Amino acid sequence: MSIGNSPEDDRPSIGRALQQARIAAGLTVEEISSSTRVRIPIVHAIEEDDFSRCGGDVYARGHVRTLARAVGLDADRLVAQYDAEHGGRPAPTPAAPLFEAERIRSEPRRPNWTAAMVAAIVAVVGFVGFTALKGGDDTTGSTQLAEGSTPDTKTPAPKTHKPVDPKPAPSDSAIAAAPRDKVTVRLDASQGKSWISAKDHNGRLLFDGLLLQGQTKTFQDQERVDLVLGDAGSIELFVNGKKVEDKFQPGQVERLSYTKGDPAVG
Repeated sequence: MSIGNSPEDDRPSIGRALQQARIAAGLTVEEISSSTRVRIPIVHAIEEDDFSRCGGDVYARGHVRTLARAVGLDADRLVAQYDAEHGGRPAPTPAAPLFEAERIRSEPRRPNWTAAMVAAIVAVVGFVGFTALKGGDDTTGSTQLAEGSTPDTKTPAPKTHKPVDPKPAPSDSAIAAAPRDKVTVRLDASQGKSWISAKDHNGRLLFDGLLLQGQTKTFQDQERVDLVLGDAGSIELFVNGKKVEDKFQPGQVERLSYTKGDPAVG
């Protein structure tokens, strides 16, 4: 899709403006790609006013903002020009249900302490009764033997009940801790809203939508979680229980990948 200058507007197109500013700054496409992490083919396509390779309006707006800042242009003006030429800002995408490991955990069964105490009391009473009965039989037997009678040697032993050993319930801290055999990623939209996408190690989509300011999403996988952040500067990132200290710029598009050994930017 190629967009030229409008008859009513003598401003250069978005791609032309970005290309001219890059050349004026003495930067190559490769240098721009390295500093912004926007892939080289996408930089070429945007400079030719072809936004079809961006993957949608949200990506395109993020790329335009990132490239504009890298070459010293007014990012807000270029994004507004893109919105005007492409039907306005995209409507927010409703957040899809998130896979969270905590939701599939069953409620821990609490040990029945009352039953355990009753069983213990029964065992103690039975043992005391058995000991007393055995001692009384020994005295009676001695008396009968002295009188020449045959003692009753078949005294039944009372049955005792072994107290049940209750299994300890898992603590809240153990449930809340990030598992060591998985990778757990949490996104906090603390600075503003941002479009995000998350996939597991098989490429299965876990989430694709808008994370509003104040919202939090958590993703978990056995091996790896791949992320795309439309506005990385609005997100606080926690990997395996630790905060990622990378300083992302507002409007910067980030593609990240994390494994069980992180935090470290993928």
